[in-house]
Amino acid sequence: MKKLTVYIAKQIGVGFLLVVFSLLSMLWLTQSLRFVEMVTNKGLPLRLFVELTTLLMPQLFSVLSPIAVFAATLFVYNRLLSDRELIIMQAAGISPLKNALPAICAGLVLSVFSFYVQNNAICKAEKAFRHLEWEIKNNVSHLMFREGEFTTLKDNLTVFITKHLPDGSVEGILLSDETNPNQKVTLSAERGRIIYQNDHPHIILINGSRQQIDVDTSRFSSLKFDRYSVDLGGLGKGGLKPASVREKSLTELISASENENLSASDVRKSLVEANRRIITPWYNLVFALLACTGLLVGNFNRRGQTKTIVLSIVAMILTLGLDLIFTNLAGRLLVFVPFLYLNCLVPLFVCLCLLCFYNPFFWVRFKNFCGAKLHV
Repeated sequence: MKKLTVYIAKQIGVGFLLVVFSLLSMLWLTQSLRFVEMVTNKGLPLRLFVELTTLLMPQLFSVLSPIAVFAATLFVYNRLLSDRELIIMQAAGISPLKNALPAICAGLVLSVFSFYVQNNAICKAEKAFRHLEWEIKNNVSHLMFREGEFTTLKDNLTVFITKHLPDGSVEGILLSDETNPNQKVTLSAERGRIIYQNDHPHIILINGSRQQIDVDTSRFSSLKFDRYSVDLGGLGKGGLKPASVREKSLTELISASENENLSASDVRKSLVEANRRIITPWYNLVFALLACTGLLVGNFNRRGQTKTIVLSIVAMILTLGLDLIFTNLAGRLLVFVPFLYLNCLVPLFVCLCLLCFYNPFFWVRFKNFCGAKLHV
């Protein structure tokens, strides 16, 4: 029995990996379209593009994991039933609960792993994603400056860079500034470096010249300098976004009501997120049981188990739908938070009761008894 349990659990694990990998690949492609503009317009390196999209994977995994384990468990147990293996095990006296043991083990393992992802991996990934996205959009560094090309940083401000140096500075700079409609300024320098002062980017030019033409008088002036600073101000004004609830630890979320800097709405969001992090990982176990319970306690049909499979899928979709509904309601009124737990625990309790106590002959006798009463 132990070897059989391990064998079925491995089959569920392999199926889970195939399903979750396929779903993650499709969602990765759709999510990556959001960053194509950064690659084409800003010259974002492929490495950073892959890093940005990869940081979205933990959040997607936590959403897809219960669905993937449901699909894998349903497929494995349906195949066992179609091949008559479950029939043989039931005929040998193995109870439905013991037959469901591989699904329970797989669900528990994935629940523990999902709990780690929810409370550790997602927090770090969300924080890294927020900082990296801000840097790409607002930081005028080598991410924006492409060697040998004219780069328009903002209206009427164009920069040309000849070469990036290993120390972070740039070589061969040409800057055309026409932000002031009354004058045209052209700056050239041998070297330069980008620095930040009070969250505003400045480019420091070294050993260069400044040429200016007054539009009204057509007067030309020129000067040479050893060091010159150009304020790129408007480029860095987009401040870093505040941390979202997904970046905070479970302890911070639970103690949100003690934080005086948070509004009532933010406190509700934090408490709802904390409860979701506790209960959501267990949907892996619940969905694994929803997938196999109907096939284990239902009557065998040679034409297939279509009705049982459809019923299991409907139960899974209903559970997911109620979870979304109760999450939205709890975000407005915390009184709905207990319903998040009930939505997870009720299906779990029903599945375990069916696996432990379900007797198909009871319903046959009940129907016969009701029929006899009607005839009388």
